[in-house]
Amino acid sequence: MKLASTRLIAADIKKVVSFYEMITGQAAEWLAPVFAEIVTPAAALAIGSAETVALFREGSAEPCANRSVIIEFQVDDVDAEFARLKDKVEVVHEPKLMPWGNRAGQIRDPEGTLVSLYTPVTDFAKQRFAGR
Repeated sequence: MKLASTRLIAADIKKVVSFYEMITGQAAEWLAPVFAEIVTPAAALAIGSAETVALFREGSAEPCANRSVIIEFQVDDVDAEFARLKDKVEVVHEPKLMPWGNRAGQIRDPEGTLVSLYTPVTDFAKQRFAGR
């Protein structure tokens, strides 16, 4: 089994897709007017409009309600990414060293989802991500 994607349900899909295109520098693939994906080498971030929830089960997901998931992107230089983005996004915290060896900062997407950008900086952290 492999993790293929994480999907967000968005009230304003165009705004959310534009945000993730801006932070990743990658264009989304629109597979339908109500569904897009940003594909990375590790996995995809899928974004569906609130209308797509009815395809599964009405009320099973809700836009703008996430308070438990953090979407994380590993970047080459977290400080450079923050310098590029800080005036365009809501900053939760500037980059700082975490106990597990990553230098990480957090922002919020337009609908409140927490997004972490990080760079492994300690030898232990770098070893953990070698070959991934």
